[in-house]
Amino acid sequence: MDSIDDILSELPLPPYITAEDITFAVKAIPVHAAEQWPDGPRCRNDRASHSCRLHRWSRRVLIRRGLSEREFKALVAEQAARQP
Repeated sequence: MDSIDDILSELPLPPYITAEDITFAVKAIPVHAAEQWPDGPRCRNDRASHSCRLHRWSRRVLIRRGLSEREFKALVAEQAARQP
């Protein structure tokens, strides 16, 4: 069976990134975090290969709004530390 990422293309970025987009992106990070599986890292939510479409979209939104790559990685680590 094909992965959803193999079937669907990237999620498009909105023409203007709003506060709602940023809120959604921040909330999507822990939901679509990487989990280790025998065949490699997979998305916690949909089991697609990590990084999944929503994780990549969130990254693009936040970086487009001014987060550096380092700040994004720190945010991901912070969100991972909050997960049980």
